[in-house]
Amino acid sequence: MPPSSTTPPTADPAHHLNTSTTRFPVAVDAALREAGWQPGRWDIRQAEHWADTLRAHVSPAGHRHSVFPAAVEAWAEFGGLHINPPSAGRQLAPSPLVLDPLHGLHLARTFADLGRALGTEVCPLGQENHPGGEAQAILAIDTGGRVYSLDHTGDWFLGHTLGQALATLVTGAQPHRLTTG
Repeated sequence: MPPSSTTPPTADPAHHLNTSTTRFPVAVDAALREAGWQPGRWDIRQAEHWADTLRAHVSPAGHRHSVFPAAVEAWAEFGGLHINPPSAGRQLAPSPLVLDPLHGLHLARTFADLGRALGTEVCPLGQENHPGGEAQAILAIDTGGRVYSLDHTGDWFLGHTLGQALATLVTGAQPHRLTTG
């Protein structure tokens, strides 16, 4: 279960090295473009549909999802993308991922628990998959735009921004484990 408290690590300036003409490192930019992203991509209609679906969902125990601007903006720009890392990872084997918050639809309590532990609200962003396609971890975003991964081994901090998180995931950089304070 989520830690009782934690402070995400400080920003890693290495994520900004070797950047392309967009705001992403070259490998991330290439993977995003291959997935169909381009600068200026913005599907607010789909993002609002996801927001409405999450807001309407109530778990059997009465848990609801939090929906906030950072999540809706991430979904509008990157929602629906299936991203395949282009090469071997730096410290870990990178995993394919899909940015679709409905993969976390039935995890409202899990996101609420993580949000309480972090002192913020958290909602679904998408999921990491094993190379064969089965789910490996769920991705989450908080009100400040920080991104996390939750899997069977624990909860992980991926980046202070979605761009940093994508760099961590696509390049196979070691994420930071969330621990109790």
